[in-house]
Amino acid sequence: MDSLLDALQEGRLIELPDNDKFDSLQFLAHIIEAIPSVPNGTDVEGLVLAREKNTNTALGKGFACPHARVPYDEDLICSVGWSPTGIDYGAPDNIPVHIIIMYLVPDNQRNHYLKEISLLAKALQKNSNIELLRTAKDLNVVRNYLLDLVSSSKDMVGFEARARMIQLETRDTQAQQKIKQLSDVLIEPVTIVYGLNQRPIVLCQNKELVELLDKSTQLIESINTKGFYEQNGWRIIKRNSSDYQANRSMLECIAVKLVVKN
Repeated sequence: MDSLLDALQEGRLIELPDNDKFDSLQFLAHIIEAIPSVPNGTDVEGLVLAREKNTNTALGKGFACPHARVPYDEDLICSVGWSPTGIDYGAPDNIPVHIIIMYLVPDNQRNHYLKEISLLAKALQKNSNIELLRTAKDLNVVRNYLLDLVSSSKDMVGFEARARMIQLETRDTQAQQKIKQLSDVLIEPVTIVYGLNQRPIVLCQNKELVELLDKSTQLIESINTKGFYEQNGWRIIKRNSSDYQANRSMLECIAVKLVVKN
């Protein structure tokens, strides 16, 4: 389960903004699309949602593993979302999904992906802990649970040492300071108020992001037509919109940016 370990080590375990199934899938898809190694224009969101409409990807035991297959050769990549309250996912065991592991599966990685899913399903059969997922208070608890899950099977000897190493690195960091929720992903809430022939007003706590969006001439058009806007590594994702009197509207968005570390 190397790609899952990569996601845990590189900060791609995130707390999901809400407990709606399709909003959560959209959010994780945008995280993957923002990874620099993923070619521009890769529609992870569209591929995942189309597959999910035909096939429920819940594994049971509080887990789901949606995926998107793409016609090029690259590494197997995943992003991991945690829902504290659980998501009504239509799982076969009727247990709300707390962990969504979304995979991007290139042509050359299909066997690798199938093996990883098989190992995960096997580990869940032996060592699932629904109560821990229901009561977890922060991402550190979830992260350590996932690392324990990876290293729990005797068939995963190659992964066990790496999982334990990541856990030790995590605990050493925690001894100095509490781990940030997202080590490699920046997330900012953004509200945009706009009207006919009026310049949009961007409300956000991130000054640099506000200045960037204030200069954009394509912000509103892009968000309203595609559902998101991209610039300088930021992806602004529309969550909700509301219309008001005097032809004024408000967009509630989340801005996501992956931080590339040297």
